[in-house]
Amino acid sequence: MRRTFRAFGSRDYRLLWAGAFTSSVGTWMQKVAQSWLVLTVSGSAFWLGVDGFLADVPFLLLTLVGGVLADRLDRRRILLASQTVQMSAAFLLAGLVATETVRLWMILSLSFVVGLAQSLGMPAYQALVPTLVRKEELPNAIALNSIQFNLARVVGPVLAGLAFYRLGAAACFSLNGLSFLAVIAALLLLTGGGGAASGGGEPVLSSLRAGLLAVRRGRGLAGLVALAFVGSFASIPLVTFLPVFARDVFGQDAGGYSRLLAAFGAGAVAGGIGVAGLGATRRRGRIALGAYCAFGCATSAFALSRVPLLSYLLLVVAGASLMTVFSLFMTLVQSNVTDDLRGRVTSVYALAFRGGMPLGSLAAGSLSTVVGAPRVLLGSGLLLAVTGAAALLLRRERGVATLD
Repeated sequence: MRRTFRAFGSRDYRLLWAGAFTSSVGTWMQKVAQSWLVLTVSGSAFWLGVDGFLADVPFLLLTLVGGVLADRLDRRRILLASQTVQMSAAFLLAGLVATETVRLWMILSLSFVVGLAQSLGMPAYQALVPTLVRKEELPNAIALNSIQFNLARVVGPVLAGLAFYRLGAAACFSLNGLSFLAVIAALLLLTGGGGAASGGGEPVLSSLRAGLLAVRRGRGLAGLVALAFVGSFASIPLVTFLPVFARDVFGQDAGGYSRLLAAFGAGAVAGGIGVAGLGATRRRGRIALGAYCAFGCATSAFALSRVPLLSYLLLVVAGASLMTVFSLFMTLVQSNVTDDLRGRVTSVYALAFRGGMPLGSLAAGSLSTVVGAPRVLLGSGLLLAVTGAAALLLRRERGVATLD
């Protein structure tokens, strides 16, 4: 057990983890309420896809810039600015809903603003975490960070279901706004880790080029980036269409949606705990690719299932598999980069990871109007299973399967 949670030996890491967990709970409360609000206001799964697209498309535009900033500026200051913008957007949406003046375009616009703030903040966060723990604790710290996010995926929807029914959507958005105060306080209390890794004399384009070259030349890094893009592109429809499955397939309401999301999150927490306990296990690349295939199979099976209990179990498997994949992917990226390039290399990975999401959301939303959400999800799962199997079987000297 001590091995599973050894990164908590760092005071700064404990503070950041607790603040991030509180904020993540609020974020998932808003995700549940906002998805149901969009579906209610628009009456179409297409607009769920558009909302997801607008929330994630800023990552295509600004993530690489965020990586350069993370290697030049105080990472804590970048994160403080990012969290403040997101907090303001949550309170604004709460006010619009409470006064019954909210319109679909307002929800979509605020999703885009939040995406902009996150796209600049994510590279700083990813570059900050490794500076708060010892090198040998890094895989554990990354896994524990994944656990907090996915534990919030379980707790957030449950709290959202209670708040939504008792107090309304505005309460979910207000509670999310308040949750940002926890991570802001944690950032202010950190005693180290915030400084930039390098100076700002190098031209921005040269800095970007150095990050891209590091990915290209690094062992297995290009493969991790490519697999992260395909993984995010094809996995996002599962979460995006859960409200549709709850309402149209299982005949349930927002409470049913929150239970589906909680099942996925419970699996993700289990997967994160499993990764945290791995330590310096060898063949982590092969383990990640095996989980990649398992997620694809579970997604396709969920698309075909019409039995709620079986669907919950499949979501648990899907959550555990996906968390194993992306926890190990991030560990492998962080373990193969120096601190002076950490912000830029992780921003390239983040661009692929988050950049695939808006494209996947938009494609899934558009296709769902033609063939329906279940068939889109079935195809996404098959794509993931085939891609993971190909990467696992096609062994190359510098391939992902060779990474430890």
